Amino acid sequence: MRFMNYWDIDRAAEMYEDHPILGPATETLRNLQEWTDSHSDGWAYWPKPARAAAKLMELLEGDGSYFYREALPGNVTVKEYKAALRPIKSFRTRFGADFDIVEVQ
Repeated sequence: MRFMNYWDIDRAAEMYEDHPILGPATETLRNLQEWTDSHSDGWAYWPKPARAAAKLMELLEGDGSYFYREALPGNVTVKEYKAALRPIKSFRTRFGADFDIVEVQ
């Protein structure tokens, strides 16, 4: 199972702060992580939110290599981001979660 810890999310937030797609993606992931922390034992202990965000985390980290991160910003599409949001939206509906999902046009 793919997992980004707090440090990974913070690093992605700094790296992609101004990116038109990855900035909102990171903000959505952080919103999910914060909601999970406030409604369970925590992000690291409840696997369902992380499973829902697996595609989003893969979009942000890929294989984790330097080469992936360097090529990433120009290669991410709105379509890929919207596809990564589908399981997160399903999770939010299923659990009545009220965290924000940041949309892009």
